Amino acid sequence: MAFCLSRRILFLAFLTFLSPVVLVAGKGFVKPAAKAAFHYPAHDLHRDEQVTIAADPYDTPEKAKIFTINFAEHGFMPIFFIVTNDGDQPISIMNMQITLTTGRGSKLTPVGTDDLYRRLSNPQAKTDTNNPLPFPHKVKGGVTKQQMDEIESSQFAAKAVEPHTTQAGFFYLDVTDLNSPLRGATVDISGVNDAKGNELLFFEIPMDKYLSAPRNP
Repeated sequence: MAFCLSRRILFLAFLTFLSPVVLVAGKGFVKPAAKAAFHYPAHDLHRDEQVTIAADPYDTPEKAKIFTINFAEHGFMPIFFIVTNDGDQPISIMNMQITLTTGRGSKLTPVGTDDLYRRLSNPQAKTDTNNPLPFPHKVKGGVTKQQMDEIESSQFAAKAVEPHTTQAGFFYLDVTDLNSPLRGATVDISGVNDAKGNELLFFEIPMDKYLSAPRNP
């Protein structure tokens, strides 16, 4: 009886030691579950092709709480990008090109992983704005493993969208020194192909809808 009691005390002590570790691990980044793209305020629905693409900016402190990295402090705007395929055939997004054009004509493309690492390591570093999509590249020094994991797990990395499914993830725009980059802005998407390799008509998403839309994630 005494032996069983001792084992129980040791087990409870182990759980007490383990609990803070579990709590700390639970504070990491968790990518939001994506709804179908047409549920987001800023989207473009192609009815004939049965494809919808949405862009959801995480540009407010409340929405940005999901990240452990303060992207705004480093001059980046995270945008949650959602592609929904309601058709019966897969679509390819391997060659997809994304450009945000501001109301004043500035053209922004998603920055790559290396540029995110570089800016986190050196806030004065410049970024390369010619990356088609921010797929993971080689790791740079000066960034913590937690930051690297958060960046790589958050990014939009799908190359295809199967029938009746949705793919989603973040891309990051360098908005350093830009005032109200969403005002009058559009996100233009090209390079989306059907199952036969034919390119779909380009998508145009008006981003200023978020200036008056509810800001909760």
